[in-house]
Amino acid sequence: MSDTPPPTRVLVCDDQALVRTGYVTIFSAQRDMEVVGEAENGREAVQAARRLRPDVVVMDIRMPLLDGIQATRQLAGPDAEDAPKVLVVTTFNVDAYVYDALRAGASGFLLKPPAELVNGIRTVARGEALLAPAVTRHLIGHFAQHLRPADTSRTARQDVVRALTPRELEVLQLIAEGLSNAEIAASMFITPETVKTYVSRILAKLGLRDRVQAVVLAYRVGLVPGTP
Repeated sequence: MSDTPPPTRVLVCDDQALVRTGYVTIFSAQRDMEVVGEAENGREAVQAARRLRPDVVVMDIRMPLLDGIQATRQLAGPDAEDAPKVLVVTTFNVDAYVYDALRAGASGFLLKPPAELVNGIRTVARGEALLAPAVTRHLIGHFAQHLRPADTSRTARQDVVRALTPRELEVLQLIAEGLSNAEIAASMFITPETVKTYVSRILAKLGLRDRVQAVVLAYRVGLVPGTP
């Protein structure tokens, strides 16, 4: 019996046929990936994802019938069940798009042409957020006023602090600063396995689906040093 894990199932969603063909060619050449389908608009993306059950959806933002943000929200939003990981890829380097994509439930965001797209798929398939520390600080911090209503932030922060142990709170703050599990482990002098346990507990206690939602919450309630 082979111990090799099954390949990551990928759905490619872009309104340009040439772009889709390029993605399919690249992904199909990877031993750990399997392209299970394509979609040329947001409506097809939602239907295909629900039918094919991919692990990762590579999603363009500007598509006809239903844009990538709305499609992402339907597939990976708060009410979605068994949500796939969504990796948003776009030519538009606009902060608002990134913010909207993350709020909609995306696990990562890359610009075209995405030199790191293959590794990006692997990253989000592992359940990690595809956001560098500097990007995390800039994007979420820049939109903190939208994430953190002034009249509720103190109460929300108190709720989070009460829900978590001091060590879990420390892990949450490091997640929000963009650190990987390995980096958190090194910083706290614990094993990566222990970090994974902490992360699982944090998500469960706070009712969050993934690390991206944890980052947004941490900024929204002012847990990250340097945020108001």
